[in-house]
Amino acid sequence: MTDRDEFDRLLAVNDRYAESFEHSSLTARPARGLVIVTCMDTRLDVLRALGLDMGDAHVIRNAGGLATDDVIRSLIVSQQLLGTHEIFVIGHTGCGLLGADEDALRDRMVSETGEALHIAFGSFDDLDASVQASVERLRTHAWLKRVPVHGLVFDVATGRLREVTPA
Repeated sequence: MTDRDEFDRLLAVNDRYAESFEHSSLTARPARGLVIVTCMDTRLDVLRALGLDMGDAHVIRNAGGLATDDVIRSLIVSQQLLGTHEIFVIGHTGCGLLGADEDALRDRMVSETGEALHIAFGSFDDLDASVQASVERLRTHAWLKRVPVHGLVFDVATGRLREVTPA
């Protein structure tokens, strides 16, 4: 297998997709006015889990589904320019950041690159507390509109969502 095999396969699939592409009438403005902040984990198909279609919501993903500064930036654009009015923060069971050792990860990166790494990865020890912290940050951030912000946990074993209630 060459370095381009997967690349070429993806482009061939895209050619077939483009032949029947039916979303050209969608706009950047989500039809339902929703934003979902969630993890990059491949097991989360949040649109299907919530019964949403393409174009219904913005989906912002990062490791851990955390309310980082970049998520705040995207939410400002989503609210101010594209009219969103409700936010869902979705964590999930089995997250790679749950209980992760950030020092060990930084040490690994230094060992592999020879350069010091001075970033926080956002590991956490309590899934519900992590989701709730992100919810609270979004509810109270001075740059965000006061809109409903909901916290949920997706169970990767069952596909079920459950609400995270404030502590």
